[in-house]
Amino acid sequence: MSTENTVIKNFDTWKKFLGERVVQAEKIGMSEDTISKLAFEIGEFLDDKVDPANSSNRAIKELWDVGNDEEKQTIAKLMVRLAKNHA
Repeated sequence: MSTENTVIKNFDTWKKFLGERVVQAEKIGMSEDTISKLAFEIGEFLDDKVDPANSSNRAIKELWDVGNDEEKQTIAKLMVRLAKNHA
């Protein structure tokens, strides 16, 4: 099983992985706004290309699917904050 599949299937691993990437992005000078925009783009990609592998990911996908763009941006910002807390 690839590292990417493991990361996506285990929500705690996903939060830690994403949090580490957020910290790295901040260290190279990316703003919180830029990071949130990237998180939104990643969310759009995952929504389109990845079938959620667990109930946590499924719940996030269902929220994403019913949200408008503004709500999706809020979800992306919250995911960044959540991930950063688990880095």
